[in-house]
Amino acid sequence: MFLKHFTLEDFKNGQLLLLDKPLEWTSFQLVNKVRWLIKKSYGIKKIKVGHAGTLDPLATGLLLICTGKFTKRIQELQGLEKEYTGTFTLGATTPSYDLETEIDQTFETKHLTKEQLNNATKQFTGKIEQYPPVFSALKKEGKRLYEYARKGEEVKIDPREVSISSFTLTRIALPEVDFKVTCSKGTYIRSLAHDFGKAVNSGAHLSSLRRTKIGDFTIENAMSLEEFIYKLPPKPQQE
Repeated sequence: MFLKHFTLEDFKNGQLLLLDKPLEWTSFQLVNKVRWLIKKSYGIKKIKVGHAGTLDPLATGLLLICTGKFTKRIQELQGLEKEYTGTFTLGATTPSYDLETEIDQTFETKHLTKEQLNNATKQFTGKIEQYPPVFSALKKEGKRLYEYARKGEEVKIDPREVSISSFTLTRIALPEVDFKVTCSKGTYIRSLAHDFGKAVNSGAHLSSLRRTKIGDFTIENAMSLEEFIYKLPPKPQQE
């Protein structure tokens, strides 16, 4: 259970905050907002705040935010297995593998069957090699990949080994399929959408994504930003 109101000592000694990241917010924006709220509420000039695992702006769900002494745990928390739910839209691809960019190619979907789609998930479980999306924050030669992509510059991307322990389809209503995935750190669900489309001789992109679990931490125990604000002192306090 969360305290009714946090104290400044709570944040300094270390808090692990489970927040439900809103749609279209970056993880960095949510961290900045939390830091600003803490500083404003307690009348302090600085406090350590960081997150343990980025979520794309078009994704919602569980973001672990650490404060004070708990920021030392960020690397440990980043390594935990993660669970996602969401939707792939078949029959079309985008350069970013999600809705950040416009559709660039369309494909036939009439040949797709439920059996074929369910069987295709099996080739993506276990340890697999995955190419990160070119529209990502990964760095190459000091620049983020999306910087190259937005300028139309080609860049060679090396595959990375990731582990997917579970991948199931929970709804099939073509052109959409809903999914649930449990995977290791570094797995790109956008890349999984793109590769899944190829595997069924069609195209696909990620049209919605929600992170529901990190290790034993679940979205059911997460706070909205409004709930977090409620747990802060109603008036600014002095240190």
